Amino acid sequence: MEKLYSIQEVSRILGISKDTLRYYDRIGIVSPTREENRYRRYSKEDLIDLMNIQIMQYADFSLDEIRGKFIFHKMDNIDPAYYKEVAEFLDAKNADIRRKIAHLNKGSRLLDVAAETLRNFNNERDQDLAKVVREIYKDIQKEEVEIPKEGCGEHQS
Repeated sequence: MEKLYSIQEVSRILGISKDTLRYYDRIGIVSPTREENRYRRYSKEDLIDLMNIQIMQYADFSLDEIRGKFIFHKMDNIDPAYYKEVAEFLDAKNADIRRKIAHLNKGSRLLDVAAETLRNFNNERDQDLAKVVREIYKDIQKEEVEIPKEGCGEHQS
């Protein structure tokens, strides 16, 4: 007979709060069996599903995306088109994450250059900052925008 786990055991094993486990059950993302006393009992497959959900959330998937796209341990008789659809969804999600990374890298570069400019202000650093600002502004506008070449401010040294 397969071992079943209480909500308290699952919470302790996986580090998921009992409230979160109840919520997952309520929205149908992981629905454990119920004993006669209505207590939730989680199977090994349920634990694996919960681990997969944690991994997907770590990869920036929402619960709606997880619930709508993924069938974890119930993989019997799956239409091959499902695999293709999920692979395309994963590719799109990965492209979105890469865009976010690029955006954050540019923001980080801007902050680095701005902080360094303020620490050791001179015309060369001001020009470097102006260049980074132009690049980012160009990305924001998605077109060529003319910004005066004299730097970010009127304060030339």
